[in-house]
Amino acid sequence: DLAALSMVVALGSAVLALFVALAVWLRPLEPGVLALQFAATPRAFAEVVHAWGPDGLARYRAQLPFDFLLLGAYAAFGVCVARRTALFAALPAPLRTLAGAALPLAAAFDAVENLLHAWLTEAPRFGIGWVYALSAAMSGAKWLALVLFAALCCAALLRQPR
Repeated sequence: DLAALSMVVALGSAVLALFVALAVWLRPLEPGVLALQFAATPRAFAEVVHAWGPDGLARYRAQLPFDFLLLGAYAAFGVCVARRTALFAALPAPLRTLAGAALPLAAAFDAVENLLHAWLTEAPRFGIGWVYALSAAMSGAKWLALVLFAALCCAALLRQPR
């Protein structure tokens, strides 16, 4: 179906463009953003933010609205690929369902992570260590869901008729 293919290409292009733009924007931050995503304690989080300095922190906070656009785009891309293409047709029904849910689930975890990061980077908040752990857990869950989608894509491609 040409309409489905066009939608997949459009959403995939949007995801790629947003991802590249954000990667370029965040590239100057050292340590990288992954260090902040997996900073599960107030001390680890503060060490990353301190290393970035005020300008780096402002750069990070400025990208958050665009990261929400990215997570919306990749969630829609995942649903579109799962529902409007035959990519996952060779997989058993439960895995097809999982494939359709993986990117929206990753996006939900990403959204919670972004909201927590927006709040945690607004001002120092040291007395609530569980929030930092929750933020890191959301990041981990996001990355697991993204890897799951990629693994299901690989499994589906390997099961395609030759």
